[in-house]
Amino acid sequence: MVEKMDEMKAILLKMKEETLKEINRAMKSGSETPTGEPSGDIYDQASSERDRELGLLLGDREREKLRNIDEALLKIDEGEYGICEECEEEIPVGRLKIVPFARYCVKCKADIEKQQAQTKRFEEDRVYREIGLGEEEEA
Repeated sequence: MVEKMDEMKAILLKMKEETLKEINRAMKSGSETPTGEPSGDIYDQASSERDRELGLLLGDREREKLRNIDEALLKIDEGEYGICEECEEEIPVGRLKIVPFARYCVKCKADIEKQQAQTKRFEEDRVYREIGLGEEEEA
């Protein structure tokens, strides 16, 4: 078991190093674009804005991944690595090899995602109903 934890720790540390490199690359490419006057036509500006937004989104995703890796490394040190945060069962090694910073077993993760999807649909339906009611009041 100790060997397995050492192997997973090595994988996590390598992922952390690669993620940090990716964040640095993204920051360097983002800082290379001049922030002064807009250049080019409206299509160039729109394209640059889209690229900047995509870069920010990817940066957020990479930072989240880094946070998850750090949490997994801490769990290894505390002897809590590989335990599902929901059902407290062991997360299968196969899953950990694919997603070394997994916090949930496959079943619990699927249940959580299903609940999130239902909540999102409920919120969207509520917003659409409110929009519909607002239009009726104006008529």
